[in-house]
Amino acid sequence: MTLSGTLEAASTDDGVTFTFTVENTGSDPVELQFADGQTHDVLVIEDGDTQVWCWSEGQMFMQMLQQETIAPGDHITYECSWEDPEPGEYVAEAFLSASNLDCEASAEFTV
Repeated sequence: MTLSGTLEAASTDDGVTFTFTVENTGSDPVELQFADGQTHDVLVIEDGDTQVWCWSEGQMFMQMLQQETIAPGDHITYECSWEDPEPGEYVAEAFLSASNLDCEASAEFTV
């Protein structure tokens, strides 16, 4: 099972939109298992180690088991937005919240 992640950060007038894509680069289907309604998360880091924003912070997720299957060569895309960020240079880090597999990606961006 091989997963590959990419993260895009697009600045707009209203904030930043993050697009986290998880691709199955293997030859077998991959089943992702989640312990609740959260499928991914995005953190924004400033100055190398200061977390300034986290997508999941303050959110509530349904308490239910869920799963998603990614066919070979296929992908799943997750999106979220950070509204009204302060101007600056940042690094975003995205990761799956699956209980059985890991996939991460990062992107540098400027607001």
